[in-house]
Amino acid sequence: MDAPRTLLIVWHSRTGASEQMAKAAASHEHARLMRAREVGSDDILSASAYLFVCPENLASMSGEMKEMFDANYYPILGQIEGRAYATIIAAGSDGSGAQKQIDRIATGWRLKRVADPMIVNFDAQSPEEIMADKNVGMQTLEESEQLGLSICEGLALGVF
Repeated sequence: MDAPRTLLIVWHSRTGASEQMAKAAASHEHARLMRAREVGSDDILSASAYLFVCPENLASMSGEMKEMFDANYYPILGQIEGRAYATIIAAGSDGSGAQKQIDRIATGWRLKRVADPMIVNFDAQSPEEIMADKNVGMQTLEESEQLGLSICEGLALGVF
């Protein structure tokens, strides 16, 4: 019997929003949740699909998420083509900068986007609002959970 196909959920969070959404997405038994700084090439190679969850900081992905991509990009280049991926971005207002960066990296790895980008706008504009701990609403947590479940089910059915 073949080993189950797994979804690797890579996350970074400074104010709690991305962490909450990543944990909600990891509710399926074949989802593996890892903080970005702990992810190595073997973790990426052993997964069948990916969900990248991070905040947008200063119009780009968070530094810890960027470092994960920097450390692993070339060691696995040419080895994961066609695998599924999706994203969840916690944004203060826009989120498109972080989204574009991750999509560009995924294009280089030849990954296949399997869900529309999920950008969650927290409308944080002042320094206090930006740095404050975030509480993600139930609807957003349910959407995050559904995204993780959908990818896992797609893997189980051989859709991705």
